Amino acid sequence: MKQTFFLIFIIIGVVAVAGCTTGDTTNNSTYDYPLNSIPNDTVKNNNSTGTSNSPSNSAYEAGGLCDYVVDGDTIDVEGVGRIRFVGVNTPERGDHGYQEAKNFVKSMVLGKTVQLDIDDQKYQDKYGRVLAVVYVDGVNLNQELLKRGYAEVMYIPPSEFNPYSWT
Repeated sequence: MKQTFFLIFIIIGVVAVAGCTTGDTTNNSTYDYPLNSIPNDTVKNNNSTGTSNSPSNSAYEAGGLCDYVVDGDTIDVEGVGRIRFVGVNTPERGDHGYQEAKNFVKSMVLGKTVQLDIDDQKYQDKYGRVLAVVYVDGVNLNQELLKRGYAEVMYIPPSEFNPYSWT
């Protein structure tokens, strides 16, 4: 009985160690994320400045079907999880403009395949949402929210993106 318990304990330990996350040290980042958290085979070009409206396919790090719109700057993407639009801020529930921003994002992405350019400087926010520029049909949706007046710039360093260049 003790041997079986000990063997199970060892197996659980090995599985736990194998599932650990690895910090990205290629750009002095201070975050950890699972290596398998980017399901797309596409790898980002590390020379991206974040100023392009429509990057080449090599700039997309992930993508998938948007199956839920939380609000004007947060969506759910199948296979990736909850995405927070980096560099922008839309009104919160109950604030003027909330429903308009949410409706615009719904009309653009709900039920469609989106591509994500994930922030290399800060992968997630404090709530665990992936920080990214969201593209649909080649359009930078973060930039569109700013241009149409649904969002304001919200730059929180570190970030590879300069949302002031989108206005």
